[in-house]
Amino acid sequence: MKTRFLSIALLSLAFNSYAQKYEFQTIKDIEATPILSQDKTGTCWSFSTTSFLESEIIRITGKKIDLSEMYNVRNTYPKKASNYIMRQGKAQFSEGGLSHDVINSARDFGLVPQSAYFGLVQNETTYNHSEMVAVLESMLKTYVSNPAKKLSPHWKESVSAILDIYLGKNVTEFTYEGKKYTPATFLEMTKINPASYIAISSFTHQPFYKPFLLDIPDNFSNGLFYNLPLEEYIQNIDNALDNGYTVALDSDVSENTFSSKNGIAVIPASSDDEKAILTEIKPEKSISQEYRQQEFENLNTADDHLMHIVGKVKDQNGNIYYKVKNSWGTIGQNNGFIYMSVPYMKLKSISVLLHKDGLSKKTRTSLGV
Repeated sequence: MKTRFLSIALLSLAFNSYAQKYEFQTIKDIEATPILSQDKTGTCWSFSTTSFLESEIIRITGKKIDLSEMYNVRNTYPKKASNYIMRQGKAQFSEGGLSHDVINSARDFGLVPQSAYFGLVQNETTYNHSEMVAVLESMLKTYVSNPAKKLSPHWKESVSAILDIYLGKNVTEFTYEGKKYTPATFLEMTKINPASYIAISSFTHQPFYKPFLLDIPDNFSNGLFYNLPLEEYIQNIDNALDNGYTVALDSDVSENTFSSKNGIAVIPASSDDEKAILTEIKPEKSISQEYRQQEFENLNTADDHLMHIVGKVKDQNGNIYYKVKNSWGTIGQNNGFIYMSVPYMKLKSISVLLHKDGLSKKTRTSLGV
């Protein structure tokens, strides 16, 4: 009987030491604004990059400012509509966008605080753009079909009118903390310089250390990305974070092992561990440049979602994870944050946007920026 109990105890001990539940310790935590929800919209690109700019304002000035995500959205939709019309419908018109669209919006239209532009009308308290997008798309398709045989210049006014109805009229002047601003003077007050930000990526179908046009559906504005070898790409993400710069992230989140519920994103070495690895430390796949490229070209890796990297943590075995701020509200094990492993970042990140000063000296020299 004693032998039996001893065997059970030993088996239990062996099982518990093998099945290691995650225990995380902070390595780097950079100040960021609270987690928000994009609700029923496809505006993660604005929520993530606006959060990134909020952290930049904290870093540069020490000011904590809640910027308006929907102001950037309001000023980007006309650009999407123009792209769709001028390409005669041979382009994507959707809710999606990328980080540089927010930077371009700031450059062209300035920034405003949330208090100046909510993007909510008629006592709404949550965002839902499904009807607005359907109305806009239907209208744009009619213009493209050109039933009058001569496209009316009023299409721009029509787009603006729809946006005014669903998001509210654009703001040109407002008061913040007792002082009057325009969007341009508010941008100046934040010390954000849109020209200081750069997007980097890592793919072998383009030459390294050169800017290239990344062919993904949401790149409607034809943004350029600097191409780096995979290890150097990851090194620059680390360099930025280690030196107090946060990073805006475009990533694939379609994997079963990206879990907002568990607050984890990992790439198991064995598919048999897909379920267990969400709660227990398991071996992860080694990611090569070639495998990353293969998964991108066979469309297993796509630009699903944009988020904001605000730090790093490690588990009890010393494995490193990026602390990623999501925009789905304070849900899951980590209250809205995702701890993304280095293998996941290597394989599933499409690109990142960061301040040029966050790049390593070697990379800045190689890129000439």
